[in-house]
Amino acid sequence: MNFRFFFTMLPLQRSTAFKYIIFTFKIMDINKISFRVRYGETDQMGVVYHGNYAQYLEMGRVELLRGLGISYKALEESGIILPVISLTVNFKKSALYDDLITVVTNLKKIPSVKIEFDYMIFNEKKELLVEAHTILAFIDSKKNKPMRCPEDLLEKISEYLNSVKKQV
Repeated sequence: MNFRFFFTMLPLQRSTAFKYIIFTFKIMDINKISFRVRYGETDQMGVVYHGNYAQYLEMGRVELLRGLGISYKALEESGIILPVISLTVNFKKSALYDDLITVVTNLKKIPSVKIEFDYMIFNEKKELLVEAHTILAFIDSKKNKPMRCPEDLLEKISEYLNSVKKQV
């Protein structure tokens, strides 16, 4: 099995603010996606427009779930949608045109009616550009009502989270 290193954040309380310790450990390469910033994603100064980061986060989220065998398309076909209900982004440094950036995505905890993701975006110099957090809700598309995470998804996500905990 091919393993690579990746970073995850664990909060450590110091006075009233949270500081983050970055741990490195081995895990399957399902939570990381790298790509080059395209010209159309930048402003006149070659800096990535802030609204594009939401798309980058979505790419990371979709690929993490795909790596777990969970397809957004299959979820939608089964009547489950996952709208973003909360998005928090903390910009540290700008991504620039033609930068090779890496989005590292992690599940925060076992989902219930909501599923939470943490993200970090790095450039090729391994400089932290962005820290972000999203919360999505499981919605029954026929009833347009919140629902619990389906059992088969819970199993896959629990297995993933347990493997991450064993690595730390």
